[in-house]
Amino acid sequence: MAGIVVVEDPSDPGLADYARLTDVRLRTALEPAHGLFVAEGDKVIRRAAAAGYQVRSMLVTRDKLAGLADLASACPGPVYLVSDQAAEQVTGYRVHRGALASMARRALPTVTGLLSGAPLAADVPGAPLAADLSGGQPGWPRRIVILEDLVDHGNVGGIFRCAAALGVDAVILSPRCADPLYRRAVKVSMGAVFAIPYARMSDWRGGLAEIRSAGFTLLALTPDQSAVPLDKLAPAGRVALLLGTEGDGLSSRWRAEADTAVCIPMSADAMAMGVDSLNVVAAAAIACHELARLPRGGG
Repeated sequence: MAGIVVVEDPSDPGLADYARLTDVRLRTALEPAHGLFVAEGDKVIRRAAAAGYQVRSMLVTRDKLAGLADLASACPGPVYLVSDQAAEQVTGYRVHRGALASMARRALPTVTGLLSGAPLAADVPGAPLAADLSGGQPGWPRRIVILEDLVDHGNVGGIFRCAAALGVDAVILSPRCADPLYRRAVKVSMGAVFAIPYARMSDWRGGLAEIRSAGFTLLALTPDQSAVPLDKLAPAGRVALLLGTEGDGLSSRWRAEADTAVCIPMSADAMAMGVDSLNVVAAAAIACHELARLPRGGG
């Protein structure tokens, strides 16, 4: 433990990791470049640490320190103790949960590495290799979700939470997808971004071909009710569910590359009133539930 550091000046350079957390453009550029992300609240901080992410430092408000004493005492970096007012000046918002932690990022696996089922290595010095998440199963992962160009961090976090809760093995992001480790994504997911492995494509155009070559059937989720209803689908083996961006859905290229277009059946009465689709997180939850019932087959 590096110890408690009382900070009165919001411009103190020690607080740089926490500056202007509500400035999305700044934070999405700064955090990956500096190899950090910010976890908010005791539950999320604990889950990040349990998943093997190294704590760089913590920022704790004075009124919450007593209730977070165990986290503070276990922190290997400095614990900056600030007033509520100073925390708001630094971060740009009221820190309701009373604790933030700057965490060190780890190198992401490649898509190829993730689909091969290879153990995921932590890049924290001295940390052991992560568990072999395949559990010895041939052909792991078998159920994956692929996100194309989702830009809302809350939606990305919500989908990770659905995927983790409903037994999806892994998530793959298109190159332009929002960062799952951005503070809002982590917060909305309640730390589920630490519970499910993910990788980011380097090539949008050829990305689906690589996944198909690994033996996956590609399912494109669409609101088009002429597509195959998800509850009528029964493919075995490796399955990838494609989810598109918030406004326009999947691109025409990815829809054309998919093996099957699938839909969530909508109420006829709702359709008559113009309610023809669900938001992407609700659709993901239903679709992941349907994936869970499909036979997983052999390797």
